[in-house]
Amino acid sequence: MDDDTAVLGLDIGGTKLAAGVVDTRGGVHSMVVAPTARDQGKDDVIMRLLALGDRAVAEAGRPVRAVGIASGGPLDAATGVLQQPLHLPGWTDVPIASIVAEHYGVRALVENDATLGMLGEHTFGAARGARTALYLTVSTGVGGGAVVHGRLHAGATGNGGEFGHITVRPGGRPCSCGRSGCLEAYVSGTSIAERAREALGSEPSSLDARPEVRAEHVVEHAAAGDPVAARVWAETVAVLGQAVTDLVNAFEPEVVVLGGGVTRAGAALLDPVARTVAAEAMTPVAQTCRVELAALGDAVCVVGAAARALLSLEEDVRAGT
Repeated sequence: MDDDTAVLGLDIGGTKLAAGVVDTRGGVHSMVVAPTARDQGKDDVIMRLLALGDRAVAEAGRPVRAVGIASGGPLDAATGVLQQPLHLPGWTDVPIASIVAEHYGVRALVENDATLGMLGEHTFGAARGARTALYLTVSTGVGGGAVVHGRLHAGATGNGGEFGHITVRPGGRPCSCGRSGCLEAYVSGTSIAERAREALGSEPSSLDARPEVRAEHVVEHAAAGDPVAARVWAETVAVLGQAVTDLVNAFEPEVVVLGGGVTRAGAALLDPVARTVAAEAMTPVAQTCRVELAALGDAVCVVGAAARALLSLEEDVRAGT
């Protein structure tokens, strides 16, 4: 596979769609983003996703040889079908890979978005070269991925690594998956905003002046000393730190990478989580495991999807096809 090879990465998120053309070194030659607007229906979202991909290819000015698609699950990676993704209500058994392949005339593959975030960071980012690594995306929801002994762990049908749905508070807050007390129900951007809104009125808060409270507002107001925002944020990083520590004890990774929109909080999120892991993880992993923010930033799932497409082309080369 030569250096001029390029692939298209598509990311179907609950809040935004993204598309980018990526080369074999992980270079992003174009990156375009648009709201998912999932309330407009499945067909409209798919049409706009394809148009976004077309725009990315046109802006990059180079043909693509394959397409990788990142999406939350449940999904079937082998058949390329989105079964019932939690972040896309009403999407049942959508053959997204075949739809995309037909549109672009090249192979298309779909895999869990957080699994692909792990692949992107392991191939081109903060986990590059690690034998064992974990990735958590903390965004509209919470997902995860793992590399174990140098190999991406995807699970039997591509839905492995659902770290957002480990129980952190038995009988706690309801989660989008139908269970209660999941990590996602406490640390996702959606949950942060919900818990802040629920807390308003308990005591005076500068958040009261906000017509709409979002997760980034909680981070901002907590840093300014607002007591309601500070309490919500403290619970968020405490729960995330405890969950990451449990995962570190289970996997003994060299590095844990944190990505997703909530990680735009930067050190306000990274530092307390890293301190918890260092203080509470079992020896010797507590001394050897790094906790870092995703090096690929907002492009992590697009680059991860592209990395999956590149892997499929490399497999063809090795097989002589």
